[in-house]
Amino acid sequence: MSTVVELNVGGEFYTTTLGTLRKFPGSKLAEMFSSSAKACTDAEGRFFIDRPGTYFRPILDYLRIGQVPTQHIPEVYREAQFYEIRPLVKLLEDMPEIFGEQVSRKQFLLQVPGYSESLELMVRLARAEAITARKSSVLVCLVETEEQDAYYSEVLHFLQDKEKSVVKFGPWKAALDSSDLLYCLAMDIKAQGYKAAYDLFLVYAAKTTKIYFNIYSFTFTWW
Repeated sequence: MSTVVELNVGGEFYTTTLGTLRKFPGSKLAEMFSSSAKACTDAEGRFFIDRPGTYFRPILDYLRIGQVPTQHIPEVYREAQFYEIRPLVKLLEDMPEIFGEQVSRKQFLLQVPGYSESLELMVRLARAEAITARKSSVLVCLVETEEQDAYYSEVLHFLQDKEKSVVKFGPWKAALDSSDLLYCLAMDIKAQGYKAAYDLFLVYAAKTTKIYFNIYSFTFTWW
């Protein structure tokens, strides 16, 4: 019979067996409780894992009886990745909450060169302009194709001459359009805890009669 063990996972206590914890050989969780692993214990002698205890229960239920979680899917997915329980990771990746984010949206953003860096620049510029101000704005230019890149080069120079903060995204090679990228930007800014809204920004350049539809003003509200 498998040895019974007591666990302290982030301050929450569980009782299970070594057989359950080692159910998937090669996983990090199984490695933690291998004979050669150096155990970390708390003051009561329980095996200690420094991870969120709340989301370990669904992990344990899956190891025990194969029960697939139905709540807190993103959090359980993160823990399943940490413990490297690959069958559970794969099951969770087929769920809408994870499929949409990990497979669809992130694969789209991988086609947008420098997306994370440009997003970080947006936030940094907005923060720099927020001193003593309730709101600050950053202009965003979305360039879908190489042809649009050339078309928008003139107006970008114009805005920079006017000392406007402009962050350019693209061009990219994907089936999704600017509205999809706008949604991603708004979603990721909100995920960082910022409050921002965007609207179309009309450019009045005296030297050009071109119309620019893919320039937006993102307004951050600070207080």
